[in-house]
Order: sequence, then C-alpha cells, then structure tokens
Amino acid sequence: MFKTFMGPVEDDASVVYLRPETAQGIYVNFLNVMNAARQKLPFGIAQIGKAFRNEITPGNFIFRTREFEQMEMQYFVQPGSDGEWLERWLEERRGWYRELGVRDDKLRVHEHTGEELAHYAAAAFDIQYEFPFGWQELEGIHNRTDFDLAAHEQRSGKKLSYFDEEAKERYVPFIIETSAGVDRTLLVCLVDGFREEGEGKEARTVLRLDPRIAPIKVAVFPLVKRDGMPEMAIEVHADLKRRWNAFFDDGGSIGRRYRRQDEAGTPFCVTIDGESTSDGTVTVRHRDSMTQDRVSADRLAEWLEDHLS
Repeated sequence: MFKTFMGPVEDDASVVYLRPETAQGIYVNFLNVMNAARQKLPFGIAQIGKAFRNEITPGNFIFRTREFEQMEMQYFVQPGSDGEWLERWLEERRGWYRELGVRDDKLRVHEHTGEELAHYAAAAFDIQYEFPFGWQELEGIHNRTDFDLAAHEQRSGKKLSYFDEEAKERYVPFIIETSAGVDRTLLVCLVDGFREEGEGKEARTVLRLDPRIAPIKVAVFPLVKRDGMPEMAIEVHADLKRRWNAFFDDGGSIGRRYRRQDEAGTPFCVTIDGESTSDGTVTVRHRDSMTQDRVSADRLAEWLEDHLS
C-alpha cells in the first residue's frame, strides 16, 4: 500500500494509506446501507473509484500500474447459498461483456487453483480476454466467505451480523465479489471493436463499438455544398444534437467522410442529398453493414432512438 501522512506533521499518529481496493469502504458501510435502504439478503453494494498499488515494477501497459480506476460489487448472501451465487454472478458478468458487443469466443474463464487462491477466498474465477498479445485478466469473481465482515466486526467491536426473519437465525453474511478495472474494460471494447476490412480502394478501418457506448452516435453530411443541402443538414444536425452527441461534416468526398466516421465508431451517418430537399427524406448509412435506409427527416430521431437502443 501507499503510505503517506495526514497533516503537516510526519509522525506515527498521522500515518495514512491510499486504499488498495474500493471494497473495504463497502464493508464498513454495510450496516448503514442495509438499514437505511431497508434491504434484505441477498443484496449488493457497488462502487467505482480510484485505487492504488505500490507496484515495485510498474509496466506491462495498463496491466501493472500504481493508480487505476476500479469498479467492484460486494453481494451479501446467506451462508450455504454462496456457491450458487458465485456461479450465477460469473455468468452474469460474462454476459455483461457480451452485451457490450465483446465477442464471446474471445472470452474465457480461469478458475484459481489452490496455490492461486487469496487467503480470504473459498473459490475464485477470472474472466479473461484474448488480446493480440495474449490472454489477460479482465475481471475477478470471488467467494470471500465471511472473512471481511467478521474481521471488521472483531476489530471494531460493532456487530455486522444479519438476522434472517424467515430462517429465524443470525449470521454474518458471505460475500460474492465482482472486481473489474474500468480502464481494462475500455481497452477490451476498443481492441475487440477494431477491424481492418476489405482490400485496395474498398479497404476501411472500422471501430465496431456497440451503439450504446459509441462516443459519437450519429454524423450528418450534406452531399454537396449547394441546392439547399447544407442548410437542411445544419437543421437536421441541430435537431439531433439536442438528444445525442452528433457530428457535422461537410468537407471532402462523401466516401472519405464515411470512412472517418467508421474509424471513430459512429454507428450511423445521415446524408442530405438531392432527394432530401424535394421529398423530405434522408439516407441513413449503417456503419457495420454499410447498407443504407431511406428515412423521413421528421421521423429520423424516432428511427435513431430505436436503433441506438
């Protein structure tokens, strides 16, 4: 852990440490959350924030750093049901990456052996992703038993047990933990979405991000800078940017403008062409398939709403 001092005097009474994980704050606040939110087991508390490790030899890109963004969930369950919940959260978390658009054949689950298990864990699994440079851990799912709450209870003298009304018994809950790195998750989305497709003049670089996480949702282009097309494109763009991060581009050929948005991961491009000014329709191009739909301009926002979600 990183050691430092609180205040101007560097003595033993002012020693503090930067947190090595976000989980401990959850355990300290377990009773407060349970009572204030009137929760019954099973329930979980999730948190995201900075964590710090005093790595002796940092490196290996983002996989061994001294400061990182961590997102964790501690799920409190009845002892005896922990094995079932561990399996359930393992599948839930793997499914979450699939929903983000990550290819399932690039994911695998590694079970920790006895030598790999942390001292607090009864069982542990890693979700790993196959990067171009090999398999790397993406997230850990652990059965931490009652180790953490029991340790806090012992040292603080504060009861952290739970009374189960149905079973008519009191016990210290077991904990299923999911722990993931935000920066690793972002890296996986970028690496998994990156494609180089086609050859020659048809070659393109495309970032196949799920529309929900694409930084730019839609781009608007006038086909040419005349015949009322720029004015209509500006109007369409102004309407769309009230709801989404929309991009306007009127420079260069339409093909090059499409390619630029493909590289940025923009799911849809809207082109204002000669027909648009006469019949009020626009061309919507799909990033992944490069197919095009003709959509009425007054229904464009509704159409995008359906496809972006």
